[in-house]
Amino acid sequence: MIMKSIHTLIKDIYETVKVQGWLEAGTHAEGLFHSQLSRSFNPLPRIPGLSLSGMGKKCPSQLWHSVHTPGVAEPLPPWARIKYDYGHILEAYVIAAAKAAGHEVTGEQDELHVDGVTGHRDCVIDGCIVDVKSSSSYGFQKFKDGSIGNNDAFGYLDQLDGYVVGSRNDDLVRNKDSGFLLAIDKQLGHLCLYEHIARPESIRQRIRDYRGIVALDGPPKCTCGEVPDGKSGNLKLDTRASYNAFKFACKPYLRTFLYANGPVYLTKVVRKPDVPEIDKFGKIVYN
Repeated sequence: MIMKSIHTLIKDIYETVKVQGWLEAGTHAEGLFHSQLSRSFNPLPRIPGLSLSGMGKKCPSQLWHSVHTPGVAEPLPPWARIKYDYGHILEAYVIAAAKAAGHEVTGEQDELHVDGVTGHRDCVIDGCIVDVKSSSSYGFQKFKDGSIGNNDAFGYLDQLDGYVVGSRNDDLVRNKDSGFLLAIDKQLGHLCLYEHIARPESIRQRIRDYRGIVALDGPPKCTCGEVPDGKSGNLKLDTRASYNAFKFACKPYLRTFLYANGPVYLTKVVRKPDVPEIDKFGKIVYN
């Protein structure tokens, strides 16, 4: 059997999925629906603590609350759950397509450890660590043009650092120095492969810093980012901070206003928006 290179992965997947019925051939459908998806929809109970998947840069208060008071996390609305489940389906689809395209796919969801912190990588393709990400068309552009290297708001590269470093002694992994983000545009179906040179000391320093934060007796100062909300004088959480499940613990005075395209979280209200205000449970607040 001729070994394929990860650098032809996108082209090979595109050629494969052009063939009607490719998913039903062999065991690809079974692998899609019974292995990868079962782990996504039926994950093991999560014990609060540090994990390699949570090594991205985040507010220290958010980190502390996620370990010590996980019950105060903002409830995930059903439409967000559907969005994340859809992402899991697409990511599993891409891995199944890589197998059907004849690439070597191993090490799926193997447990890894870096300085006592545990994580689970997506897979190893052609001897390389691969983390699969689904993205909007807007976010996909960062993978395509490489700007994620300087604008990694959600810590994907920090997560990948952990997977590469944690796999250094794994015989399945032949590329010891870099890993790949395999992104799929969930709106248009485009694929992109982004190579990242691992930063071993960076991830180890992040682990040391985060251990120091969670060892504190109480939550440290919140550093959630804020940006102006138009020209009203109001301030709102920036994009990354708005995804923080502990934002109401970080900022108890936070107010939420429901616009047509989604909620906006205001940290300072100079002019009250002319849209419904809701509480953290999604109920309309009547003043």
